[in-house]
Amino acid sequence: MQLAVWTYEGPPHVGAMRIATAMQGVHYVLHAPQGDTYADLLFTMIERRSKRPPVTWTTFQARDLGGDTAELFMEAARDAYARFKPEAVLVGASCTAELIQDDPGGLAKTLGLPVPVVPLELPAYQRKENWGAAETFYRLVRAFAGPAQTRAPRDPARAPRCNILGPTALGFRHRDDVAEITKLLRSMGIEIVVTAPMGASPADLTRLHEADFNVVLYPEIAQVAAGFLQRHLGQPFTRIVPIGVGATRDFMAEVAALAGLPAPDADGGDALRLPWYARSVDSNYLTGKRVFIFGDATHAIAAARIAQEELGFAVVGLGTYSREFGREIRAAAEKYGCEALISDDYLEVEERIATLQPELVLGTQMERHIAKKLGVPCAVISAPVHVQDFPARYAPQMGFEGANVIFDTWVHPLMMGLEEHLLGMFREDFEFRDGVAPSHLGHGPQAEQPAAPIAVGPASWAHEAEAELRKIPFFVRGKARRNTERFAEERGIALITLETLYDAKAHFSR
Repeated sequence: MQLAVWTYEGPPHVGAMRIATAMQGVHYVLHAPQGDTYADLLFTMIERRSKRPPVTWTTFQARDLGGDTAELFMEAARDAYARFKPEAVLVGASCTAELIQDDPGGLAKTLGLPVPVVPLELPAYQRKENWGAAETFYRLVRAFAGPAQTRAPRDPARAPRCNILGPTALGFRHRDDVAEITKLLRSMGIEIVVTAPMGASPADLTRLHEADFNVVLYPEIAQVAAGFLQRHLGQPFTRIVPIGVGATRDFMAEVAALAGLPAPDADGGDALRLPWYARSVDSNYLTGKRVFIFGDATHAIAAARIAQEELGFAVVGLGTYSREFGREIRAAAEKYGCEALISDDYLEVEERIATLQPELVLGTQMERHIAKKLGVPCAVISAPVHVQDFPARYAPQMGFEGANVIFDTWVHPLMMGLEEHLLGMFREDFEFRDGVAPSHLGHGPQAEQPAAPIAVGPASWAHEAEAELRKIPFFVRGKARRNTERFAEERGIALITLETLYDAKAHFSR
Protein backbone atom coordinates (compact mmCIF):
# COMPACT_ATOMS: atom_id res chain seq x y z
CA MET A 1 0.00 0.00 0.00
CA GLN A 2 1.25 3.49 -0.89
CA LEU A 3 0.46 6.74 0.91
CA ALA A 4 -0.54 9.42 -1.62
CA VAL A 5 -1.81 12.99 -1.55
CA TRP A 6 -4.03 12.37 -4.59
CA THR A 7 -5.63 9.22 -5.91
CA TYR A 8 -7.28 8.52 -9.23
CA GLU A 9 -9.82 6.10 -7.78
CA GLY A 10 -11.38 5.55 -4.39
CA PRO A 11 -11.83 2.14 -2.76
CA PRO A 12 -14.36 -0.25 -4.34
CA HIS A 13 -17.19 0.63 -1.93
CA VAL A 14 -17.19 4.14 -3.50
CA GLY A 15 -17.87 2.44 -6.83
CA ALA A 16 -20.79 0.60 -5.22
CA MET A 17 -22.06 3.95 -3.92
CA ARG A 18 -21.99 5.33 -7.47
CA ILE A 19 -24.28 2.51 -8.64
CA ALA A 20 -26.68 2.82 -5.69
CA THR A 21 -26.83 6.60 -6.04
CA ALA A 22 -27.51 6.41 -9.77
CA MET A 23 -30.43 3.99 -9.34
CA GLN A 24 -33.92 4.32 -7.92
CA GLY A 25 -35.28 2.12 -5.15
CA VAL A 26 -31.89 0.73 -4.08
CA HIS A 27 -30.36 1.28 -0.64
CA TYR A 28 -26.78 0.44 0.38
CA VAL A 29 -26.08 -0.59 3.98
CA LEU A 30 -22.36 -0.13 4.48
CA HIS A 31 -20.46 -1.47 7.47
CA ALA A 32 -17.92 1.28 8.03
CA PRO A 33 -16.31 3.40 10.75
CA GLN A 34 -17.20 7.03 11.31
CA GLY A 35 -14.39 8.45 9.18
CA ASP A 36 -15.42 6.66 5.99
CA THR A 37 -18.56 8.77 5.63
CA TYR A 38 -16.48 11.38 3.76
CA ALA A 39 -17.65 9.71 0.52
CA ASP A 40 -21.05 11.43 0.82
CA LEU A 41 -19.35 14.71 -0.08
CA LEU A 42 -18.27 13.37 -3.48
CA PHE A 43 -21.92 13.42 -4.53
CA THR A 44 -23.33 16.43 -2.68
CA MET A 45 -20.36 18.79 -3.06
CA ILE A 46 -18.61 17.74 -6.29
CA GLU A 47 -21.52 16.40 -8.35
CA ARG A 48 -23.86 18.92 -6.66
CA ARG A 49 -26.70 16.48 -6.07
CA SER A 50 -29.66 17.83 -4.14
CA LYS A 51 -29.84 14.86 -1.76
CA ARG A 52 -27.51 12.46 0.02
CA PRO A 53 -26.59 9.10 -1.52
CA PRO A 54 -28.93 6.25 -0.47
CA VAL A 55 -26.39 4.85 1.97
CA THR A 56 -26.75 3.89 5.62
CA TRP A 57 -23.46 3.72 7.49
CA THR A 58 -23.01 1.69 10.66
CA THR A 59 -20.41 4.29 11.76
CA PHE A 60 -18.87 2.15 14.48
CA GLN A 61 -16.21 3.76 16.66
CA ALA A 62 -13.05 2.47 18.31
CA ARG A 63 -14.88 1.73 21.56
CA ASP A 64 -17.31 -0.52 19.65
CA LEU A 65 -14.56 -2.90 18.57
CA GLY A 66 -14.60 -4.54 21.98
CA GLY A 67 -18.31 -5.28 21.67
CA ASP A 68 -20.65 -6.79 19.09
CA THR A 69 -20.10 -4.89 15.82
CA ALA A 70 -22.17 -7.52 13.99
CA GLU A 71 -25.24 -6.45 15.99
CA LEU A 72 -24.53 -2.83 15.03
CA PHE A 73 -24.69 -3.81 11.37
CA MET A 74 -27.93 -5.79 11.74
CA GLU A 75 -29.58 -2.92 13.61
CA ALA A 76 -28.50 -0.47 10.91
CA ALA A 77 -29.90 -2.75 8.18
CA ARG A 78 -33.26 -3.15 9.93
CA ASP A 79 -33.53 0.61 10.51
CA ALA A 80 -32.60 1.38 6.89
CA TYR A 81 -35.35 -0.83 5.52
CA ALA A 82 -37.94 0.52 7.96
CA ARG A 83 -37.07 4.11 7.09
CA PHE A 84 -36.47 4.05 3.31
CA LYS A 85 -38.58 1.06 2.14
CA PRO A 86 -36.27 0.22 -0.81
CA GLU A 87 -37.03 -2.34 -3.52
CA ALA A 88 -33.61 -3.92 -2.98
CA VAL A 89 -30.81 -3.67 -0.44
CA LEU A 90 -27.07 -3.81 -1.11
CA VAL A 91 -24.88 -4.79 1.82
CA GLY A 92 -21.12 -4.62 2.15
CA ALA A 93 -18.14 -3.36 4.11
CA SER A 94 -15.70 -0.51 3.60
CA CYS A 95 -11.96 -1.09 3.44
CA THR A 96 -11.61 -0.51 7.19
CA ALA A 97 -14.58 -2.66 8.23
CA GLU A 98 -13.34 -5.47 5.99
CA LEU A 99 -10.64 -6.14 8.58
CA ILE A 100 -13.27 -6.95 11.23
CA GLN A 101 -14.67 -9.81 9.09
CA ASP A 102 -18.27 -9.46 10.27
CA ASP A 103 -19.68 -10.86 6.96
CA PRO A 104 -22.45 -8.30 6.16
CA GLY A 105 -23.92 -10.58 3.48
CA GLY A 106 -24.39 -13.49 5.84
CA LEU A 107 -25.74 -11.26 8.59
CA ALA A 108 -28.27 -9.64 6.26
CA LYS A 109 -29.68 -13.02 5.23
CA THR A 110 -30.58 -13.77 8.85
CA LEU A 111 -32.72 -10.63 9.08
CA GLY A 112 -35.46 -11.94 6.80
CA LEU A 113 -36.02 -8.60 5.04
CA PRO A 114 -39.03 -8.71 2.66
CA VAL A 115 -36.96 -7.41 -0.30
CA PRO A 116 -34.02 -8.91 -2.22
CA VAL A 117 -30.66 -8.46 -0.50
CA VAL A 118 -27.59 -8.38 -2.75
CA PRO A 119 -24.33 -8.99 -0.84
CA LEU A 120 -21.17 -7.37 -2.19
CA GLU A 121 -17.73 -8.88 -1.73
CA LEU A 122 -15.41 -6.03 -2.71
CA PRO A 123 -11.73 -6.71 -1.88
CA ALA A 124 -10.70 -3.23 -0.85
CA TYR A 125 -6.97 -3.90 -0.75
CA GLN A 126 -6.75 -5.48 -4.21
CA ARG A 127 -9.32 -3.54 -6.27
CA LYS A 128 -10.50 0.03 -6.73
CA GLU A 129 -13.50 2.21 -7.50
CA ASN A 130 -14.32 1.39 -11.13
CA TRP A 131 -13.96 -2.33 -10.46
CA GLY A 132 -16.28 -1.93 -7.46
CA ALA A 133 -18.87 -0.17 -9.64
CA ALA A 134 -18.63 -2.86 -12.34
CA GLU A 135 -18.94 -5.68 -9.80
CA THR A 136 -21.93 -4.04 -8.08
CA PHE A 137 -23.77 -3.50 -11.36
CA TYR A 138 -23.03 -7.06 -12.43
CA ARG A 139 -24.38 -8.44 -9.14
CA LEU A 140 -27.58 -6.42 -9.49
CA VAL A 141 -28.08 -7.47 -13.11
CA ARG A 142 -27.47 -11.09 -12.23
CA ALA A 143 -29.96 -10.88 -9.35
CA PHE A 144 -32.80 -9.36 -11.41
CA ALA A 145 -32.25 -10.44 -15.03
CA GLY A 146 -34.46 -13.50 -14.64
CA PRO A 147 -33.98 -17.02 -16.04
CA ALA A 148 -31.75 -17.79 -19.01
CA GLN A 149 -33.36 -17.46 -22.44
CA THR A 150 -32.68 -18.45 -26.02
CA ARG A 151 -33.24 -15.38 -28.15
CA ALA A 152 -35.54 -15.75 -31.15
CA PRO A 153 -35.03 -13.62 -34.28
CA ARG A 154 -36.72 -10.22 -34.12
CA ASP A 155 -40.11 -9.85 -35.77
CA PRO A 156 -39.48 -7.51 -38.76
CA ALA A 157 -42.75 -5.73 -37.97
CA ARG A 158 -41.38 -4.61 -34.58
CA ALA A 159 -38.84 -1.85 -34.11
CA PRO A 160 -35.46 -3.00 -32.75
CA ARG A 161 -34.90 -2.46 -29.03
CA CYS A 162 -31.79 -1.96 -26.93
CA ASN A 163 -30.67 -1.27 -23.38
CA ILE A 164 -28.14 1.48 -22.59
CA LEU A 165 -25.65 0.25 -19.99
CA GLY A 166 -22.97 2.00 -17.97
CA PRO A 167 -23.91 5.55 -16.87
CA THR A 168 -23.50 6.11 -13.13
CA ALA A 169 -23.51 8.85 -10.55
CA LEU A 170 -20.25 10.82 -10.34
CA GLY A 171 -19.44 9.86 -13.93
CA PHE A 172 -17.76 12.30 -16.30
CA ARG A 173 -20.63 13.87 -18.34
CA HIS A 174 -22.71 10.68 -18.04
CA ARG A 175 -25.99 12.59 -17.72
CA ASP A 176 -25.50 14.44 -20.99
CA ASP A 177 -23.98 11.45 -22.80
CA VAL A 178 -27.13 9.44 -22.09
CA ALA A 179 -29.33 12.22 -23.47
CA GLU A 180 -27.21 12.53 -26.62
CA ILE A 181 -27.00 8.79 -27.36
CA THR A 182 -30.71 8.28 -26.58
CA LYS A 183 -31.52 10.93 -29.17
CA LEU A 184 -29.12 9.35 -31.67
CA LEU A 185 -30.56 5.84 -31.24
CA ARG A 186 -34.13 7.07 -31.57
CA SER A 187 -33.22 8.92 -34.75
CA MET A 188 -32.15 5.52 -36.11
CA GLY A 189 -35.54 4.01 -35.26
CA ILE A 190 -34.36 2.07 -32.20
CA GLU A 191 -36.39 1.89 -29.00
CA ILE A 192 -34.68 2.05 -25.61
CA VAL A 193 -36.02 -0.44 -23.07
CA VAL A 194 -33.86 0.27 -20.02
CA THR A 195 -31.06 2.70 -19.25
CA ALA A 196 -29.04 1.41 -16.31
CA PRO A 197 -27.74 1.93 -13.74
CA MET A 198 -28.62 5.65 -14.08
CA GLY A 199 -32.31 6.14 -13.39
CA ALA A 200 -33.17 2.43 -13.30
CA SER A 201 -34.98 0.59 -10.50
CA PRO A 202 -34.73 -3.13 -9.64
CA ALA A 203 -38.07 -3.56 -11.44
CA ASP A 204 -36.51 -2.04 -14.57
CA LEU A 205 -33.68 -4.58 -14.42
CA THR A 206 -36.24 -7.37 -14.71
CA ARG A 207 -37.11 -5.94 -18.15
CA LEU A 208 -33.58 -6.14 -19.56
CA HIS A 209 -34.55 -9.30 -21.48
CA GLU A 210 -36.97 -7.30 -23.66
CA ALA A 211 -34.11 -5.74 -25.62
CA ASP A 212 -32.48 -7.23 -28.71
CA PHE A 213 -29.00 -6.00 -27.84
CA ASN A 214 -27.13 -3.79 -25.37
CA VAL A 215 -25.28 -0.53 -25.92
CA VAL A 216 -22.24 -0.30 -23.63
CA LEU A 217 -21.26 3.33 -23.16
CA TYR A 218 -18.64 2.85 -20.45
CA PRO A 219 -16.82 -0.51 -20.59
CA GLU A 220 -15.17 0.07 -17.19
CA ILE A 221 -18.64 -0.08 -15.63
CA ALA A 222 -20.82 -2.21 -17.89
CA GLN A 223 -18.65 -4.63 -19.86
CA VAL A 224 -18.83 -7.40 -17.23
CA ALA A 225 -22.63 -7.13 -16.96
CA ALA A 226 -23.00 -6.99 -20.74
CA GLY A 227 -20.92 -10.15 -21.08
CA PHE A 228 -23.19 -11.90 -18.60
CA LEU A 229 -26.31 -10.78 -20.51
CA GLN A 230 -24.81 -12.06 -23.74
CA ARG A 231 -24.27 -15.49 -22.21
CA HIS A 232 -27.49 -15.53 -20.18
CA LEU A 233 -30.00 -13.89 -22.53
CA GLY A 234 -28.26 -14.10 -25.90
CA GLN A 235 -27.98 -10.30 -26.20
CA PRO A 236 -24.96 -9.06 -28.14
CA PHE A 237 -23.44 -5.72 -27.13
CA THR A 238 -21.59 -2.85 -28.76
CA ARG A 239 -17.80 -2.56 -28.54
CA ILE A 240 -17.37 0.93 -30.01
CA VAL A 241 -17.69 3.95 -27.72
CA PRO A 242 -19.14 6.92 -29.65
CA ILE A 243 -16.68 9.63 -28.60
CA GLY A 244 -15.48 11.67 -31.60
CA VAL A 245 -16.78 11.98 -35.15
CA GLY A 246 -15.19 8.82 -36.54
CA ALA A 247 -16.13 6.70 -33.53
CA THR A 248 -19.73 7.98 -33.61
CA ARG A 249 -20.04 7.00 -37.27
CA ASP A 250 -18.53 3.58 -36.56
CA PHE A 251 -20.87 3.19 -33.58
CA MET A 252 -23.92 3.95 -35.72
CA ALA A 253 -22.81 1.33 -38.27
CA GLU A 254 -22.24 -1.23 -35.50
CA VAL A 255 -25.66 -0.51 -33.96
CA ALA A 256 -27.37 -0.78 -37.35
CA ALA A 257 -25.77 -4.19 -37.90
CA LEU A 258 -26.88 -5.45 -34.47
CA ALA A 259 -30.39 -4.09 -35.02
CA GLY A 260 -30.73 -5.51 -38.53
CA LEU A 261 -31.15 -2.05 -40.06
CA PRO A 262 -29.68 -0.62 -43.27
CA ALA A 263 -26.51 1.46 -43.00
CA PRO A 264 -27.45 4.85 -41.47
CA ASP A 265 -26.75 8.34 -42.75
CA ALA A 266 -23.91 9.27 -40.41
CA ASP A 267 -22.70 12.63 -41.72
CA GLY A 268 -23.98 14.50 -38.66
CA GLY A 269 -25.74 17.14 -40.73
CA ASP A 270 -25.63 20.82 -39.78
CA ALA A 271 -25.15 19.93 -36.10
CA LEU A 272 -21.60 18.63 -36.70
CA ARG A 273 -19.01 21.41 -36.71
CA LEU A 274 -15.74 19.78 -35.61
CA PRO A 275 -14.55 18.56 -39.06
CA TRP A 276 -15.05 21.95 -40.70
CA TYR A 277 -13.31 23.80 -37.85
CA ALA A 278 -10.46 21.28 -37.88
CA ARG A 279 -9.87 21.97 -41.60
CA SER A 280 -10.22 25.76 -41.31
CA VAL A 281 -7.35 28.23 -41.63
CA ASP A 282 -7.71 29.15 -37.96
CA SER A 283 -6.87 25.57 -36.97
CA ASN A 284 -3.87 25.12 -39.26
CA TYR A 285 -1.40 26.18 -36.59
CA LEU A 286 -2.66 23.34 -34.37
CA THR A 287 -1.44 20.67 -36.79
CA GLY A 288 1.28 18.48 -35.35
CA LYS A 289 0.96 19.83 -31.81
CA ARG A 290 2.36 17.36 -29.28
CA VAL A 291 -0.31 16.04 -26.91
CA PHE A 292 -0.09 13.83 -23.82
CA ILE A 293 -3.24 11.90 -22.87
CA PHE A 294 -4.10 10.23 -19.56
CA GLY A 295 -7.37 9.12 -17.97
CA ASP A 296 -9.67 6.15 -17.72
CA ALA A 297 -9.13 3.76 -20.62
CA THR A 298 -12.38 4.57 -22.45
CA HIS A 299 -11.81 8.32 -22.63
CA ALA A 300 -8.04 8.09 -23.12
CA ILE A 301 -8.29 5.77 -26.15
CA ALA A 302 -11.09 7.86 -27.65
CA ALA A 303 -9.10 11.06 -27.09
CA ALA A 304 -6.05 9.60 -28.84
CA ARG A 305 -8.09 8.80 -31.94
CA ILE A 306 -9.66 12.26 -32.04
CA ALA A 307 -6.34 14.01 -31.42
CA GLN A 308 -4.37 12.22 -34.12
CA GLU A 309 -6.97 11.33 -36.74
CA GLU A 310 -9.45 14.22 -36.52
CA LEU A 311 -7.47 17.22 -35.28
CA GLY A 312 -4.01 16.43 -36.64
CA PHE A 313 -2.23 16.48 -33.29
CA ALA A 314 0.73 14.19 -32.57
CA VAL A 315 0.11 11.84 -29.63
CA VAL A 316 3.43 11.64 -27.75
CA GLY A 317 2.12 9.88 -24.65
CA LEU A 318 -0.92 7.79 -23.75
CA GLY A 319 -1.79 6.26 -20.42
CA THR A 320 -4.41 5.14 -17.95
CA TYR A 321 -4.88 4.35 -14.29
CA SER A 322 -7.32 1.54 -15.22
CA ARG A 323 -5.05 -1.48 -14.93
CA GLU A 324 -7.86 -3.82 -16.00
CA PHE A 325 -7.70 -2.18 -19.45
CA GLY A 326 -3.94 -2.06 -19.78
CA ARG A 327 -3.95 -4.31 -22.86
CA GLU A 328 -6.26 -1.95 -24.76
CA ILE A 329 -4.15 1.08 -23.84
CA ARG A 330 -0.93 -0.63 -24.95
CA ALA A 331 -2.52 -1.54 -28.29
CA ALA A 332 -3.65 2.05 -28.83
CA ALA A 333 -0.23 3.43 -27.85
CA GLU A 334 1.44 1.10 -30.34
CA LYS A 335 -0.99 2.27 -33.04
CA TYR A 336 -0.07 5.92 -32.47
CA GLY A 337 3.65 5.31 -32.09
CA CYS A 338 4.12 6.20 -28.43
CA GLU A 339 4.85 4.46 -25.14
CA ALA A 340 1.94 3.41 -22.90
CA LEU A 341 1.89 4.44 -19.24
CA ILE A 342 -0.17 2.21 -16.93
CA SER A 343 0.02 3.74 -13.48
CA ASP A 344 -2.06 5.11 -10.63
CA ASP A 345 0.86 7.18 -9.29
CA TYR A 346 0.34 10.84 -10.21
CA LEU A 347 4.02 11.58 -9.55
CA GLU A 348 4.98 9.09 -12.25
CA VAL A 349 2.51 10.78 -14.61
CA GLU A 350 3.99 14.18 -13.80
CA GLU A 351 7.50 12.91 -14.50
CA ARG A 352 6.40 11.52 -17.88
CA ILE A 353 4.74 14.82 -18.85
CA ALA A 354 7.83 16.79 -17.86
CA THR A 355 10.03 14.45 -19.91
CA LEU A 356 7.88 14.50 -23.05
CA GLN A 357 7.32 18.30 -22.98
CA PRO A 358 3.91 18.22 -24.72
CA GLU A 359 2.16 21.34 -25.94
CA LEU A 360 -1.22 20.16 -24.67
CA VAL A 361 -2.23 17.78 -21.87
CA LEU A 362 -5.55 15.93 -21.96
CA GLY A 363 -6.23 14.28 -18.63
CA THR A 364 -8.02 14.27 -15.32
CA GLN A 365 -8.26 16.85 -12.57
CA MET A 366 -4.80 15.75 -11.44
CA GLU A 367 -3.23 16.38 -14.85
CA ARG A 368 -4.85 19.83 -14.78
CA HIS A 369 -2.83 20.65 -11.66
CA ILE A 370 0.32 19.10 -13.12
CA ALA A 371 -0.05 21.03 -16.38
CA LYS A 372 -0.64 24.31 -14.52
CA LYS A 373 2.53 23.67 -12.51
CA LEU A 374 4.51 23.02 -15.72
CA GLY A 375 2.92 25.90 -17.64
CA VAL A 376 1.26 23.68 -20.26
CA PRO A 377 -2.32 24.10 -21.56
CA CYS A 378 -4.67 21.37 -20.36
CA ALA A 379 -8.22 20.11 -20.92
CA VAL A 380 -10.04 17.61 -18.71
CA ILE A 381 -11.32 14.51 -20.55
CA SER A 382 -11.89 11.95 -17.80
CA ALA A 383 -12.71 11.32 -14.15
CA PRO A 384 -11.58 12.05 -11.51
CA VAL A 385 -12.86 15.58 -11.92
CA HIS A 386 -13.84 18.51 -9.75
CA VAL A 387 -17.01 20.54 -9.46
CA GLN A 388 -16.33 22.65 -12.57
CA ASP A 389 -16.53 19.51 -14.71
CA PHE A 390 -20.16 18.92 -13.72
CA PRO A 391 -21.55 21.90 -15.64
CA ALA A 392 -25.16 22.99 -15.39
CA ARG A 393 -25.24 23.43 -19.18
CA TYR A 394 -25.57 20.62 -21.72
CA ALA A 395 -22.04 19.38 -22.43
CA PRO A 396 -21.87 15.75 -23.64
CA GLN A 397 -18.72 13.97 -24.75
CA MET A 398 -20.49 11.42 -26.93
CA GLY A 399 -22.20 11.72 -30.29
CA PHE A 400 -21.89 14.53 -32.80
CA GLU A 401 -22.71 17.28 -30.31
CA GLY A 402 -20.10 15.75 -27.99
CA ALA A 403 -17.55 16.14 -30.79
CA ASN A 404 -18.36 19.86 -30.95
CA VAL A 405 -17.96 20.18 -27.19
CA ILE A 406 -14.63 18.32 -27.31
CA PHE A 407 -13.30 20.62 -30.04
CA ASP A 408 -14.14 23.71 -28.00
CA THR A 409 -12.73 22.19 -24.80
CA TRP A 410 -9.42 21.15 -26.34
CA VAL A 411 -8.72 24.06 -28.64
CA HIS A 412 -9.54 26.90 -26.25
CA PRO A 413 -6.56 26.18 -23.94
CA LEU A 414 -4.28 26.36 -26.99
CA MET A 415 -5.90 29.61 -28.09
CA MET A 416 -5.27 31.00 -24.63
CA GLY A 417 -1.68 29.89 -25.00
CA LEU A 418 -1.44 31.89 -28.22
CA GLU A 419 -2.72 34.96 -26.37
CA GLU A 420 -0.03 34.35 -23.75
CA HIS A 421 2.62 34.37 -26.50
CA LEU A 422 1.30 37.64 -27.92
CA LEU A 423 1.36 39.20 -24.47
CA GLY A 424 4.94 38.02 -24.11
CA MET A 425 5.94 39.56 -27.45
CA PHE A 426 4.55 42.98 -26.50
CA ARG A 427 5.48 42.90 -22.84
CA GLU A 428 8.12 45.60 -23.30
CA ASP A 429 5.62 47.92 -24.96
CA PHE A 430 4.77 50.92 -22.76
CA GLU A 431 1.06 50.12 -23.05
CA PHE A 432 1.52 46.74 -21.33
CA ARG A 433 2.34 46.15 -17.67
CA ASP A 434 5.26 43.79 -17.33
CA GLY A 435 3.98 42.10 -14.17
CA VAL A 436 0.83 40.69 -15.74
CA ALA A 437 0.61 36.89 -15.78
CA PRO A 438 -1.83 34.79 -17.84
CA SER A 439 -4.73 33.88 -15.57
CA HIS A 440 -5.13 30.32 -16.86
CA LEU A 441 -1.53 29.31 -16.08
CA GLY A 442 -1.12 30.77 -12.61
CA HIS A 443 -1.80 33.77 -10.44
CA GLY A 444 0.16 36.85 -9.59
CA PRO A 445 3.14 38.48 -11.32
CA GLN A 446 5.88 36.40 -12.87
CA ALA A 447 8.93 36.00 -10.66
CA GLU A 448 12.19 37.56 -11.83
CA GLN A 449 14.36 35.08 -13.74
CA PRO A 450 17.65 34.27 -11.99
CA ALA A 451 20.81 35.43 -13.68
CA ALA A 452 22.55 32.10 -13.09
CA PRO A 453 22.50 29.46 -15.83
CA ILE A 454 19.36 27.32 -15.83
CA ALA A 455 20.08 23.57 -15.74
CA VAL A 456 17.70 21.73 -18.05
CA GLY A 457 18.64 18.33 -19.47
CA PRO A 458 22.25 17.56 -20.41
CA ALA A 459 23.23 21.24 -20.89
CA SER A 460 22.51 24.42 -18.92
CA TRP A 461 20.86 27.47 -20.42
CA ALA A 462 22.32 30.91 -19.94
CA HIS A 463 19.80 33.50 -18.78
CA GLU A 464 19.86 35.50 -22.02
CA ALA A 465 19.42 32.32 -24.12
CA GLU A 466 16.45 31.22 -22.01
CA ALA A 467 14.91 34.70 -22.38
CA GLU A 468 15.37 34.55 -26.15
CA LEU A 469 13.81 31.07 -26.26
CA ARG A 470 10.68 32.42 -24.56
CA LYS A 471 10.17 34.78 -27.49
CA ILE A 472 9.57 31.81 -29.77
CA PRO A 473 5.84 30.99 -30.19
CA PHE A 474 4.71 28.46 -27.58
CA PHE A 475 3.56 25.96 -30.18
CA VAL A 476 7.11 25.47 -31.56
CA ARG A 477 9.05 26.43 -28.43
CA GLY A 478 9.33 22.85 -27.20
CA LYS A 479 10.77 21.70 -30.52
CA ALA A 480 13.26 24.59 -30.54
CA ARG A 481 14.38 23.66 -27.02
CA ARG A 482 14.82 19.99 -27.85
CA ASN A 483 16.72 20.73 -31.09
CA THR A 484 19.04 23.18 -29.34
CA GLU A 485 19.78 20.78 -26.49
CA ARG A 486 20.47 17.99 -28.96
CA PHE A 487 22.77 20.30 -30.96
CA ALA A 488 24.67 21.21 -27.78
CA GLU A 489 24.93 17.62 -26.58
CA GLU A 490 26.31 16.40 -29.91
CA ARG A 491 29.04 19.05 -29.75
CA GLY A 492 29.85 18.72 -26.07
CA ILE A 493 28.59 22.22 -25.22
CA ALA A 494 27.86 22.51 -21.48
CA LEU A 495 26.31 26.01 -21.50
CA ILE A 496 23.77 27.07 -24.12
CA THR A 497 24.30 30.72 -24.97
CA LEU A 498 22.63 33.03 -27.49
CA GLU A 499 25.26 32.03 -30.02
CA THR A 500 24.49 28.32 -29.46
CA LEU A 501 20.77 28.98 -29.92
CA TYR A 502 21.36 30.80 -33.22
CA ASP A 503 23.82 28.17 -34.44
CA ALA A 504 21.30 25.41 -33.69
CA LYS A 505 18.60 27.33 -35.53
CA ALA A 506 20.84 27.68 -38.57
CA HIS A 507 21.80 24.00 -38.40
CA PHE A 508 18.24 22.69 -38.35
CA SER A 509 17.03 25.20 -40.96
CA ARG A 510 19.24 23.71 -43.69
